[in-house]
Order: sequence, then structure tokens, then C-alpha cells
Amino acid sequence: MKTHEGLPVLRDGVPLSRAEAVIILLHGRGGSGKDMLGLGRELATNRSNVALLAPQAAGGTWYPRRFLEPLAQNEPYLTSALGVVAGTIDELLAGHIARERILLVGFSQGACLALEFAVRHPHRYGAVVGLSGAVIGPPGLPRDLAGSLRGTPVFLGCGDIDPHIPVASVKESAAIFRKMEAEVLERIYPQMPHTVNDDEVSMVADLVARVS
Repeated sequence: MKTHEGLPVLRDGVPLSRAEAVIILLHGRGGSGKDMLGLGRELATNRSNVALLAPQAAGGTWYPRRFLEPLAQNEPYLTSALGVVAGTIDELLAGHIARERILLVGFSQGACLALEFAVRHPHRYGAVVGLSGAVIGPPGLPRDLAGSLRGTPVFLGCGDIDPHIPVASVKESAAIFRKMEAEVLERIYPQMPHTVNDDEVSMVADLVARVS
């Protein structure tokens, strides 16, 4: 398995020079940036001022083991993946796009990556969205929660029968983000497997509209 630096970031929507909001889309295990651009277009429907950026993981996988494994078991790939997100945001900041206009949206493994990045890099973002994901690491992992997300909207959506993401992990993540002063909306959907549903798309599209 290779680390992720230097791989292309797929782009869609308006050019960054005209963007009022930017959605960074993080794909799941075995997925692709191209897949996530399709979701991004749904989230930005009828918005003429949103740019979409979709980084690609090497081999379609951000880190090799389950998100619940000890952090060391997913290194150095996890650090590399977090660096890709940081580098993408740095590019936007250099282009005078404020963090308050950046939305981090991930599905599955990409959701875990987005949430973990936000915990490690607390700022006021446009939104942080974890679709079928949770923060990375074993349950009860001690964390430095000294930083604040300053009211960042955080949406956590997951099915109660998801075979990959325990509901307890979603709830633990929600508690972490509340401690970090985020505006948390948690939705656990009855009988939903590992997927994204129409309600989630609608909820996240509303968050995009609030920023753009």
C-alpha cells in the first residue's frame, strides 16, 4: 500500500476563483473521487457558486485497517491521508477562501477521515459531514479536546444496522464534537445499511445552502 501525497484532486463546479463555498469530498474504501463528485453535484444542486474538490486515495483506500483499530495499526497511511486534507485546505486558504466557507464531506472511510481531521484541526468550518462514519480509533480513546469548532455544523448520519459503523461509535463521535462546541445534528436511520439516503442528501444540501 502506498501513501497518498501527489495524487490528483478531481474538480467540478465553479472555478475556485468564483467559488463562494467549496465542498471537499472524501470517498470510502474502494471508492474514488469521481464517485464523490457525483454526490457533490447532488449536494450543490441549483447552486451556481460552489466548487467541488475530491482527493483520491492511493489504491482507493485511505488506511488499511478498520477505523476502530489502534491508531498505530493504520500508520503511516492515516497521517498521509490527513495530510492530503490539510494540503487541500491550505490551497483554498492561499486562494483567499475562508475556512467558514469550506465543507468537509465524507462517506464511510472518508467520513471517518473527515471527522478525525476536524477533531485534530479544530476551526470554524462551513460544515463537517460524516455519512456512515465516526472518529478514528478504539472506543474511549483519550483525546486532547482543548480546541473549539466554534459552532461548526457537524452532521452525523448512519444506519442502525450498518455492518461497518457501530451506532455507539457515532454517538461517541457526537459527544466529542459537542465537547468541542460544534453544532451537532445526529441522525440514526432505522434499518438502513451502509449507504447514503435521500434525507441525508437533503440535510447536507441545506448546510451547503447556508454557506453559499
